[in-house]
Amino acid sequence: AGELRLRGRSVLVVPAEGFLRPASLRFEYGKEDPDSYAESWFDTGALWREVFGPLEAGGSGRVLPDLWNPVTDRATRTPYREVPEGGVVIVHGPLLLGHWFPFALSVHVRLSEGALRRRTPEAERWTLPAFARYEEEVAPAERADVVVRADDPGHPAWSGAGEP
Repeated sequence: AGELRLRGRSVLVVPAEGFLRPASLRFEYGKEDPDSYAESWFDTGALWREVFGPLEAGGSGRVLPDLWNPVTDRATRTPYREVPEGGVVIVHGPLLLGHWFPFALSVHVRLSEGALRRRTPEAERWTLPAFARYEEEVAPAERADVVVRADDPGHPAWSGAGEP
């Protein structure tokens, strides 16, 4: 986002975490259910409605950058933001590539199973089966335009867009 802004582009960053479902829905099957995390923690319908829909041809161009605060478990009340012509919206978060979102460019940050296990905090390791299922069912490395291999964060490697 910073680099794009330096190049004169208007950028709106939309974290998927701002589109979590309320706790009563996220935790319906317990607070550490990997299938629920993979399938129903994120409000993908709201992302379509509040982010992608307004950016379609004929859309309003008014994007809601977040909807839900997971800490307070309340609506954020964040105002809509106008995305000007030529503006860029960066949506980031886990498990996003299997929902047919109309990304102009998609980047998958890939970690090997071992690196993911090492870098996932102990309190969040219950999510690892969801990431394994995502790799198996969605195959994000095959869907993404760019894949960043980040096993060694000091030396990431990428493949995809711009390669011969």
